[in-house]
Amino acid sequence: MNGLERVEARDKVTGTARYAVEHPVEGAAYAVAVQATVGRGEIESVDTAAALALPSVLTVLSCENAPELRPVDDGELAVFQSRTVAYRGQLVAAVVAETPEAAQEAAALVRVRYTSGSPDVRLRPDHPGLYMPDEVNASFPTESAIGDPESALTRAAVQIDATYSTPAEHNNPMEPHATLAVWDDGGLTVYDSNQGASTVHATLAEIFDLDPDRVRVVSPHVGGGFGSKGTPRPNVVLASMLAREAGRPVKLAFTRQQMFATTGYRTPTIQRVRLGADADGRLTSIIHEAVEQSSTVREFAEQTVAVTRVMYQAPHRRTTHRLVRLDVPSPSWMRAPGETPGMWALESAMDELAVTAGIDPIELRVRNEPEREPESGLPWSSRNLVACLREGAERFGWASRDPMPCARREGRTLIGTGVASATYPAYRSPNRATARAEADGTFVIRVAAADIGTGARTALTMIAADALKTDPGRITVEIGDSSFPRASVAGGSSGTAGWGSAVFRACEALLPALDSPVPPEGVEASADTADEVKAQEKYARHAFGAQFVEVAVDIDTGEIRVPRMLGVFAAGRIINPVTARSQFIGGMTMGLGMALMEESTMDEEFGDYLNHDLAQYHVPVNADVRDVEAVWLDEEDPHLNPMGSKGIGEIGIVGAAAAVANAVHHATGVRVRDLPITPGRLLPLL
Repeated sequence: MNGLERVEARDKVTGTARYAVEHPVEGAAYAVAVQATVGRGEIESVDTAAALALPSVLTVLSCENAPELRPVDDGELAVFQSRTVAYRGQLVAAVVAETPEAAQEAAALVRVRYTSGSPDVRLRPDHPGLYMPDEVNASFPTESAIGDPESALTRAAVQIDATYSTPAEHNNPMEPHATLAVWDDGGLTVYDSNQGASTVHATLAEIFDLDPDRVRVVSPHVGGGFGSKGTPRPNVVLASMLAREAGRPVKLAFTRQQMFATTGYRTPTIQRVRLGADADGRLTSIIHEAVEQSSTVREFAEQTVAVTRVMYQAPHRRTTHRLVRLDVPSPSWMRAPGETPGMWALESAMDELAVTAGIDPIELRVRNEPEREPESGLPWSSRNLVACLREGAERFGWASRDPMPCARREGRTLIGTGVASATYPAYRSPNRATARAEADGTFVIRVAAADIGTGARTALTMIAADALKTDPGRITVEIGDSSFPRASVAGGSSGTAGWGSAVFRACEALLPALDSPVPPEGVEASADTADEVKAQEKYARHAFGAQFVEVAVDIDTGEIRVPRMLGVFAAGRIINPVTARSQFIGGMTMGLGMALMEESTMDEEFGDYLNHDLAQYHVPVNADVRDVEAVWLDEEDPHLNPMGSKGIGEIGIVGAAAAVANAVHHATGVRVRDLPITPGRLLPLL
């Protein structure tokens, strides 16, 4: 850990780093939200008399007295603008009081009467409401087709036809979604937990019909997000409404239980994958079809099958998405949306193909390596999947083998190994930044980037030091404030590439001024990478990797342990090896949780998630993650950005669940196609 990392870590562990509702503001009141107790219906009335009778209650808002907001594309932000209840847990009222305890007591006294009906909450492949959305997340086409995949499949020497499913999964960042809202002289300042201050700033200005100069969003530290804070959430709108109504600063933090309905989640998926190959395992046909859900409030379609358009060569291919709008909360981004569930299905099917064809799973992937991106035909900026597979095989001790189950048995435990590929696009968004030189020889970099626990400040400091050819200790990076130059969200593994490009260019622009003594007032330069990003050459830009897993399965209990896990990645230039390793391992650990434990269980009668806390929604802890290691290849790619870097925040989770499931099959001979692989699901099959 270098000096910069020590400073950043010290601020967090000593409490110096301020998170959303921790900022000291005089006279702050406290808010608690009230949620709908029906799964579908209309609000008949809201009785607030008992709540308002408490001496410390300042105000209660609901659809009966809420101010009118300007509509935006995200219907979840239309807080209290309708009497319609679209799902259980929807926000229907909120209380502001002098203390958190008083607000909680008053919220329990609010009485909401409904007319209600039975909610439709179960995703199924034959749902009559399934339709084809115009596009899926990240503006990918809903469908794609090359050749005649159906006919090619029927002619294939080896065929796989299997359906895989993933449950709803919740992001569960450590810091809840929280906002401190302050109105002053008609202007709004919010201290908010988000992944993009500039995006929240623009949204609030639109919703409250304010001049952008009258809105400021401050979020210097964010306690995790995993995508759930990538777009503005209802908490920031509600806190702002309540603060204006109460005439006081207001702190609002959703509880862990409330987050399961109000802050997004990964949609469940049902995926049918059909693969056809010749006798040597070379793919001739790929068909990947996904069924997903969204809410009746807003359409969100995850790009689940888009990754299949990238991975392997086949002359015939078809991918499709179908969506159904249910009486459920709105799904949203969760770490590596699309790639994570899509590669679970594709890499499981590839393992099944290897078993059926009698080919080593690594060799099967190598034989189907494409020279160009399969559907676009674009040349790769760089693609080192095969190198990752080879390197991982050597480090992991993977011997080329018959892929049929041949578990090693140690007492009552079966041992098996599995492998899967990983990939994630190398995105770069337009950004702005300023670089300022002070007369004392120090520098200040400003960009409205977000640090969601990834070490963004340290990475940007290192990029600036490289560009300015100076010691990193002379540089201060200021982020997390919408008053700084506009920045893209911390999402899509694009932060370092996007923010870093703007910082690098701003520092480049400052260099000529440093040929002369810096004046007492300092000197500043700025950069905007919009034109550069727009004009970049046409290449297929992706990071690639390989996941290796060893599992130990107890044949008496069905319990699965993971003694070893290795990830090998090719992701361009690694800016900071310390934080990069943490990102890779964090993603792999999250993939382990996806494989073995994470599942949000829907109560179909009441339309509510049953396990809405961390006591029941299980995530990996130290005892579950034994020997997990991540390494990377030295990869030079001149077609990316000034640093030559690719995103690393999400690729670690991609393919990890499939590698675990493939190892379980190798150990037991049992193919589990529905996640998570719990003892209750596996034991009856052993």
